[in-house]
Amino acid sequence: MQLSRSEIAEKLTQIRERIAAAAERGGRDPGEVVLVAVTKTRSLEDVEAVMEAGAVDLGENYVQELVDKAKQMAEADVRWHAIGHVQTNKARDLVDVVSLVHSLDSLRLAKEFDKRAARIDRQIPALLQVNVAGEESKFGVDEAGLLELAPQVAELEHVRLAGLMTMPPYVEDGEENRPHFARLRDLRDDLIERGLPADRLKQLSMGMTSDFEVAVEEGATLVRVGTAIFGPRQ
Repeated sequence: MQLSRSEIAEKLTQIRERIAAAAERGGRDPGEVVLVAVTKTRSLEDVEAVMEAGAVDLGENYVQELVDKAKQMAEADVRWHAIGHVQTNKARDLVDVVSLVHSLDSLRLAKEFDKRAARIDRQIPALLQVNVAGEESKFGVDEAGLLELAPQVAELEHVRLAGLMTMPPYVEDGEENRPHFARLRDLRDDLIERGLPADRLKQLSMGMTSDFEVAVEEGATLVRVGTAIFGPRQ
């Protein structure tokens, strides 16, 4: 059953309150955490409802769905986040609409974004996706690949490395993913110790509906929440 606009607004407020409480438990400023409302498969009516409630950061898993919604809402004050896997040939579709790419996982993809962004004189902020849990079904580089890829992406002119992202296993109990979130933070710190500029690694995108509070406690600056705002997908 589709939630009403008032129900979506209420759930968005509740999520923000839970983020703030988690940040305080972690000794952090709640203002450091951005809530990305995941609008994958959601109707334009739902998207408009969450925007009316104050959301400006919206995340999409599929490139074409992001592009279509961005075109239909061209006048809206929205920051679009590409949070799913991006095929190299789809980079061209994103460069003029996306505010942050969460899922860079290869130098080839990074160079394609760099080439496409150069043509329109834009710089694309991007995160490197790390498969911290080593799941075969998930995209992302492993730890050794991250150490090789991060310096290479940091040298690109039209892609701006902004941090790291991970998508650990789905769990009912968010505590089970705490080690994965802590590991992503440690990998970020390790890259800084190896000489990468700290301002290129500020963002940690981690945490979804089932585990975002634990992620915030462990240092997340971006959490990607859909079901807890909009209800189960139809």
